[in-house]
Amino acid sequence: MNQPKRYLITAALPYANGQKHIGHLAGAYLPADIYVRYLKAQKRDVVFVCGSDEHGTAIPIQATKEGTTARAIIDKYHPLMEQNFKDLGIAFDVYHRTSDPLHHETAQEFFTTLNNNGDLEIKESEQYFDEEANSFLADRYIKGTCPNCSFDSAYGDQCERCGKSLSPDELINPVSTLSGKAPVKKTTKHWYLPLNRHEDFLRKWILEEHANDWRSNVLGQCKSWIDGGLQPRAVTRDLDWGVKVPAADAEGKVLYVWFDAPIGYISATKQWAINTGKDWKPYWEDKDTKLVHFIGKDNIVFHCIIFPVMLKLHGNILPDNVPSNEFMNLEGDKMSTSRNWKLDMQDYINDFINKENGGSQMADVLRYYLTQIAPETKDSEFMWKGFQDANNSELVSIFGNFVNRTFVLMHKLCNGKVPAFHQDIADELDQQTITEIKNCANKVTALLEEYRFREALFEVINLARTGNQYMQKKEPWIVAKSLTENPNAQKSIDNCLHICLQLTANLAILIQPFLPFTAKKMCHMMKVVEKMLDWENAGTMKLLSVGYSLRAPELLFRKIEDSEIMEQIEKLNAASVKKEGEKGEVKSETTEAKEITVKPEIVFDDFSKIDLKVGTIVAAEKVEKADKLLKLQVDLGFETRTIVSGIAMHFKPEDIVGKQVTVVVNLAPRKMRGIESNGMILMAEDANGKLHFINPEENINPGSGVS
Repeated sequence: MNQPKRYLITAALPYANGQKHIGHLAGAYLPADIYVRYLKAQKRDVVFVCGSDEHGTAIPIQATKEGTTARAIIDKYHPLMEQNFKDLGIAFDVYHRTSDPLHHETAQEFFTTLNNNGDLEIKESEQYFDEEANSFLADRYIKGTCPNCSFDSAYGDQCERCGKSLSPDELINPVSTLSGKAPVKKTTKHWYLPLNRHEDFLRKWILEEHANDWRSNVLGQCKSWIDGGLQPRAVTRDLDWGVKVPAADAEGKVLYVWFDAPIGYISATKQWAINTGKDWKPYWEDKDTKLVHFIGKDNIVFHCIIFPVMLKLHGNILPDNVPSNEFMNLEGDKMSTSRNWKLDMQDYINDFINKENGGSQMADVLRYYLTQIAPETKDSEFMWKGFQDANNSELVSIFGNFVNRTFVLMHKLCNGKVPAFHQDIADELDQQTITEIKNCANKVTALLEEYRFREALFEVINLARTGNQYMQKKEPWIVAKSLTENPNAQKSIDNCLHICLQLTANLAILIQPFLPFTAKKMCHMMKVVEKMLDWENAGTMKLLSVGYSLRAPELLFRKIEDSEIMEQIEKLNAASVKKEGEKGEVKSETTEAKEITVKPEIVFDDFSKIDLKVGTIVAAEKVEKADKLLKLQVDLGFETRTIVSGIAMHFKPEDIVGKQVTVVVNLAPRKMRGIESNGMILMAEDANGKLHFINPEENINPGSGVS
């Protein structure tokens, strides 16, 4: 496959109506930044654009809550979000805003082109109108009783108690949030994008042409939308906040935010071009450009169905890929701004980066953990103890420990200089380790090209683990005791530390897309310019010149104490409140049993894909340096499998040997702490958080099917 001439990478525009939490960071911005840093290390022509989404009803609603104006809201949150991203190492080439005149001009031109070409339809419809406020009502300005759960404060677009998507017409006893009065129906005219005209194009382009390179969750959602039949979608609305509709008889109308926001990618690219003196057009019009959108799953329909139709009609290129992530939960519950069950980026920055014992290294710790648990294929869980374990057991004990030991021994046994490599005494372990370095670089490259960032990071940490194992086997500190009687002792020490230093330099290159502050600190310790981080150097063994003096070691990461984690958990529990509308009560989440939720409906074919079988645990042991993991050997009748399960906090290994369990046997393998896990044990969790095995009442033959 030919390499594109240029890349345009976008990350979903965040609403400028409040602070953004780490779920947003993990969903779109961090994976996009990792990919862009990799591309730039490859010396590719790449532009990374983002910006604040400053239109739509969310902004004036927030302004009403804070007793101020919409302009004051966006001027407050735009610079805050921009700084948050910088503090966490997200390096946009431009961070624009949709309130900018350049964006208004770009969005209006886009609308006019489609309108003049006959690609839009004009329709009249009846919509809710507040006679007292003399205003048509957007969905979020209407409240009423949910027809699904009877919650009496559901919005016109969604019920915040049961989560059901709604339309204002479905609400029982709707009222206007502007006046508190019942609205009336009034005829209004709007412009629509007739998506139904483009079903054949979308089916072929998405479900056929991208069947093998787009993520399954993206393809599945797109197929559901297309199979359900696409309908015309309004591109304008009656509102006074937004981009004015450039058409006759459009007084009091603005472009719908879903229409104008993605055009913000184009206006941001224009601003980048102005800033750099370059031409923006090839990035949106040249077929040799690779366009990639990084988003969360709630944005799939806009970036995979609606915006591509708009781009096609306007004569722009289409996205090559849309690596959408699922959602990230927090400590066993869905993140919620309304209930304060969240971790804002600003709060993390305040507590871990700006504090005395913080610094940019703590930005990398968050980047590391979020990538490690990235919700690439399914929802994931941020746990404060998991965050601590990832730092202490991996970044400190594996990565940082290897680099520190290498530098300490180099200064102690090689006079602080890079020793020579003596080929005449090189052994099989030396050659094997060199090969591992080269293979790791190739694996990480392939995985990053496929947007498999979690697996790529695992390979980098595994290389550091390989370095630790190599050094432990070579034991240069022991060899040093035989310098007087062993003529090859110094050569053996030299070879070991030469390989360890070259491995360290490779680690700096490979970790840079994930942990940029760490890579920069490693360059400082090695006294090399950051050009060494160019990807073409990955896998090579001549990154540090023989005889070159290196600086004294500095700890790359610090240990995170239990007290810090407890402080965060207590802070989270103290700030959280029960969902709005539950008998008007405000209670700590920790005083209540876990809320029971039901996932979206599936069809039988979805369930039938899961292969469940009964197995018997024949051996169990704790996974080293992982408080929550047990390594299980499970007899499935036809074979015995290794399965890693996060149940160590609930069961002792010796107590569960012989237990029968239910296993998902066709789950894709996953490496956890270096162990390949081949399956998943089904568990039930009671109201108190205690886990219970799902097993038959009586022992049956391993391998028996469950249906």
